[in-house]
Amino acid sequence: MPRTRAQLQKALSDTEAWLDSLDPAALASPDSDGADLRAIGEALRAVAASDLSLAEQVARARANGRTWTQIAAVLGVSKQAARERFGDSALHQPVR
Repeated sequence: MPRTRAQLQKALSDTEAWLDSLDPAALASPDSDGADLRAIGEALRAVAASDLSLAEQVARARANGRTWTQIAAVLGVSKQAARERFGDSALHQPVR
């Protein structure tokens, strides 16, 4: 599922907002303090941040003249799969 940088940044923001809105007291049952749900949210945030970082690094590699074949080899996917997943974000987003 290809995701643009904008989509990844929105997912990260949405996840952070959701985590901030969690009320452990409201989620808690006598057997649970809600920590398991918060851990899921934190893992989701980590995945979104990692996806965003990966997209940024691919964009940086493209800006440095790396080919899709080189990038695909590092990712362990085909050149077409790498270009399909990262092509738009790598070509149309500024590199920091």
